[in-house]
Amino acid sequence: MAEKRKPAGYDRYVNGKLFAIPLGLLLFMIAIPLPKSMLDVGVEYSLGPGYVREFFGKELFGAGADDLNQWQVQVVRMMERSVSMSSFSLGTFLQKNASWCEKNAIPFTERNLKAVHDFAGAVDPGRFRDLMARGHDLRTRGIAFDQLPDRQKAKAREAAFKLKVAVGIVFFVVACFLTEAIPLPIVGFCAGLIALMAGLVSRDNVAELYWSDATWFIMGSLMFAVAFVKSGLDRRIAMMLFGRLRNPSIQWITLIIILSVAPLTMVMSGHALAAMFLPVGITLYSTAVMARGKEDPELAKMLMITICMASDLGGSLAPSGAARNIIMMSYSEEMYGVSFGFGQWMIYCVPFLFFAVPLTWFCINWRFKPEIRDLSHSVEVVRKEIARQGGKWTRAQKISLAIFLATLLAWITESTLLYRLTGIRFGIGVLAVMGSMAYVLAGVVNWRDYQSRVDWGVVWLYAGAILFGRILVDTGAAYWLARTLMELMVPLGLGKGLGMLLSGNIITGLITQLMANGPTCAAVGPITLAMAGIAHPGTSMIPFTAMSTAIASSFAYCLVIGTPPNAIVYASGYLSARDFLRVGVILWIANMAVLMLMAATYWRWLGWPGLPAY
Repeated sequence: MAEKRKPAGYDRYVNGKLFAIPLGLLLFMIAIPLPKSMLDVGVEYSLGPGYVREFFGKELFGAGADDLNQWQVQVVRMMERSVSMSSFSLGTFLQKNASWCEKNAIPFTERNLKAVHDFAGAVDPGRFRDLMARGHDLRTRGIAFDQLPDRQKAKAREAAFKLKVAVGIVFFVVACFLTEAIPLPIVGFCAGLIALMAGLVSRDNVAELYWSDATWFIMGSLMFAVAFVKSGLDRRIAMMLFGRLRNPSIQWITLIIILSVAPLTMVMSGHALAAMFLPVGITLYSTAVMARGKEDPELAKMLMITICMASDLGGSLAPSGAARNIIMMSYSEEMYGVSFGFGQWMIYCVPFLFFAVPLTWFCINWRFKPEIRDLSHSVEVVRKEIARQGGKWTRAQKISLAIFLATLLAWITESTLLYRLTGIRFGIGVLAVMGSMAYVLAGVVNWRDYQSRVDWGVVWLYAGAILFGRILVDTGAAYWLARTLMELMVPLGLGKGLGMLLSGNIITGLITQLMANGPTCAAVGPITLAMAGIAHPGTSMIPFTAMSTAIASSFAYCLVIGTPPNAIVYASGYLSARDFLRVGVILWIANMAVLMLMAATYWRWLGWPGLPAY
């Protein structure tokens, strides 16, 4: 990592005048009366599940939820959870197993689960779907606040207030990033403190939310970068990529980075690629500056942004690329019985990369104008450094590469092979920290290297982002934002056909700036798919919506907290938060247009097997 360099704003004190903007927005949201739309969502989130379970209990067993047997309780709980996911199909319900129950925090026993399947299997599929639709209607529109008893009104108001505070935190966080009125890691702490004081989290779980698996992954990734630099592995990678270039200009360097990173995101984590290429970018810049004898901030920003944007491009184009793809595939199958094959997803989605790669390269080279355009001196310096080592791989470099490859294999097989062999779900964050500790045990680095070269502020910044995203989902704020934006777009003619697809993509693309793309798909996916089912039932619009929502969730180009590669690259110390906007806004619009063009032409031409056109 870069020596004695901190990201912009770390050495500043609070700018009181600018800080008044985010603070004022937060206080304004807290002070305004509860809007009816927030109150409706508060009712839906706080009381809806109980009313739906009661409804199912009486319809299926003639008794309230409190008077049911254990297996009957499990039936109504599983049905209620399915309703919240807009999953109405009996066939899909019968596929829900112990793993699904664990994931959705539904208590079960194998005996009761068998009884659930036996009972549900005897229900007429048409009646089952009708019951689920009525339960969904009850939850979303059938509970009138004015008709609730006072105790339930108070509970609904409390839930709506928490939602309102969460939206206020959205305004606060975004304004802090745009103004940089306070150091950005402090924004992460502020989000947690505001949430704690407003009752959105408790002292018992706030620390747990900060120190999540994703936070461990960011920390481990930055430690990997330190080991790469100290061992010289970053220079080896740089020579493998750029050593044969006759004209190593900045245009060719950025193109090779994008062409190397973007396709790899379809089979491995963009986070890991950002961590691997970050030291390479820093090496190129530091050696170029060494040869010139003068700093060139634009060159540093250009290299860092290239790594970041390339790491965000291809993850949605193959099911193996990211969890968000699996989420949307699952929603599509659960809600409408539309399933995807691995190759089928790639046939529809991979062509996006053919347009996105040149657009990204052009946009970066247009928006950043470094004084140093020729990096031949930089490549030559790296070549000489390697020559001084005898040209052979050192022991530290071999160990560094071996540990990284072993960790990469563990990341890829964590939920499959590794789990079958050990019976333990480690999580990619724990594996990243295990890899970083392996570097210490192997003698590649010591703790002083990690202490002085890891940007711990970025670790805490992203920890705050994870907590922030969890708050948006749990309070219903993400759902409210998506629903509100959808309601605003329908009167504009964006409620059917390509207009509806565009509105869903815009909503997803906006919300993914605020939270990780996986939770974004989890929160927004049921809404976009439900709109597709209402506007174009039983048509190709349903799988098209699933794929476009997954792709749009990767457009997290504008804020540091949008995706781990953004945070990892920000840790280089060469970028300010506003540098992401310089290229991010343009890429967001351009790639949104590419996605719509692909849906209107290529997808429409392909159609979908077994489904009519929309």
